[in-house]
Amino acid sequence: EVAKEMLRIVISFVVAFVVAALTGKALIPALRRMKAGQSIKDIGPTWHRSKQGTPTMGGLMFIIGVATAVFLLGWKDFAQGRFGGAFVFLFALVFGVIGYIDDYFKVKKHENTGLTAPQKFLLQLAAAILFTVLMRNHGYLSNALYVPFFHVTFLIPWPLYMVFAAFVMVGTVNAVNITDGIDGLAAGVTMPVALFFTAAACFWARYELGVFAAALFGGLCAFLIYNFYPAKVFMGDTGSLFLGGAVCGLAFALDIPLILITVGVIYIAETLSDILQVGYFKLSHGKRIFRMAPLHHHLEMGGWSEVKLFCVFTGITAVTCVLSFWGVMNR
Repeated sequence: EVAKEMLRIVISFVVAFVVAALTGKALIPALRRMKAGQSIKDIGPTWHRSKQGTPTMGGLMFIIGVATAVFLLGWKDFAQGRFGGAFVFLFALVFGVIGYIDDYFKVKKHENTGLTAPQKFLLQLAAAILFTVLMRNHGYLSNALYVPFFHVTFLIPWPLYMVFAAFVMVGTVNAVNITDGIDGLAAGVTMPVALFFTAAACFWARYELGVFAAALFGGLCAFLIYNFYPAKVFMGDTGSLFLGGAVCGLAFALDIPLILITVGVIYIAETLSDILQVGYFKLSHGKRIFRMAPLHHHLEMGGWSEVKLFCVFTGITAVTCVLSFWGVMNR
């Protein structure tokens, strides 16, 4: 039985990879015809201006790949009342739709501003609250907060847990969005995270979540064919918000949300660099901690290539994901 489930996980990866790769073949020319080109911010690095006009919304290719795998290979789970994989996919998809609306307005107006920050925040907050209620009602979530590595659990009152969950979900989604700043980076960093969740889901026999996580890994592998430096397409907010939703959705569905601290160390570093830069700039009336925020731009200005950034950040995440697996094994 375990061998059959592992085969299903592998097939999920293959299906998502093939579908996403084939979708990319058709999607990129379609985006070019739509003139769905990325507008580059004036405040961004000057050397990124050559990327102006590169098609965006490419995240659609891995979303389609993941959807195909989850619904083709998840019927067995659905028939037995296990909807975890479908719930996490739909949760991520809601964020992907928010990102798509944002991208659509950017493309339509030919500038790098779509939805306003309050609009995005309110939509994301609503999605987080609805997902938390849904997962609680279907028995996926408990208010016992597990602390990885220390193997202790704290019982938290549900109202407080809801606030915590909403904060973590919205924070994670936006952290992944900030990481998506150079060719391949968000996809590369999220690949080891997807593998971690695949391994964790299989380890605890939560195969319906393993199907989704493996599909996410497959979709991202295919996306990198087109997004690795020099990128032929960007994922856009469509892709980065979907990835953020997928990552935090899996963490909560497996009831190990605090593991996001270690598997998401790059997401956190990128976000903190942005917060520190803005805060210090305001407090010091114009001084900066970093050459440019977020962190990947600071390192770029220090001479790091986009390929080096991709390799180092993905490598760091791979190491923290292996450590994270060790940290939850004895749960």
